[in-house]
Amino acid sequence: MIYRFGEFAIDTGTRQLLAAAAERHLSPKAFELLLILIEFRSRAVSKTELQNRLWPSTFVGETNLATLVAEIRRALNDSAQDPAYVRTVHRFGYRFVAAVSGAAQGGDVARMFVRSADREFPLSEGVTVIGRAHDAGIRVDSGGVSRHHARIVVTRDRAHVEDLGSKNGTFVSGQVVNGSRALQDGDEIRVGPVALTFRVSPETVATETLN
Repeated sequence: MIYRFGEFAIDTGTRQLLAAAAERHLSPKAFELLLILIEFRSRAVSKTELQNRLWPSTFVGETNLATLVAEIRRALNDSAQDPAYVRTVHRFGYRFVAAVSGAAQGGDVARMFVRSADREFPLSEGVTVIGRAHDAGIRVDSGGVSRHHARIVVTRDRAHVEDLGSKNGTFVSGQVVNGSRALQDGDEIRVGPVALTFRVSPETVATETLN
C-alpha cells in the first residue's frame, strides 16, 4: 500500500517515507508510529494506545513517544505549533490531520478482521492488541483474559498472532501459541475461555482518496 499526503508518500511494502522520490530516513519505530497515525487518522489516538501498539507488554515513558513524534516532524518538515501533518491533542495523544490518498499495489488486497460472538474488529496493518484493558484494539471483557493477552501483527497480506505472557494462554485451532503463529482464514483464536475467528476477505482496491 502507498499512502500519499502533501509532497510525501509512505510505502508500506518497502517501509520507506519518500519525498519527490527521495527517501526521508525514519527509524523503524518512528515509521511504525507514522503508519499507525495515518491508518487511524479518522480519530485522535491516545498516548496509551500508541505505547501499547509500539511497545506491547513493555513499560516505556511518554518521553520515548514524544521523541518519535519529534523525529517524524523533522522528516516531514512539520511544526508542533502549526502542524500540517501531526497534531498534538493536549493531555491525550496525537492525530494525523492531512488529507491522504492511497493506492494498492498489485490490485488485490486482503481485508482482515477478527469476529467475536457479537462484534467484528477490522485489522489494520501493524499491531493490534487483544485483551481486557480499555485501550486494547480488540477488547474482550472476560475475567479469564489478561489485560494485554495477545497481539495480532498484520503486514499487507499476512497476519500472525503472539501471546503476551498471558495467564491462561493463547491457542490457534486448538494448538497453544508459543512465540509466533501464522493465521489462516477461518482459524479459531482462543484467548483464555473466549473464542474469536480470524477472517480474510479479498477486495479489489483502486486508487482512492482516503479522508
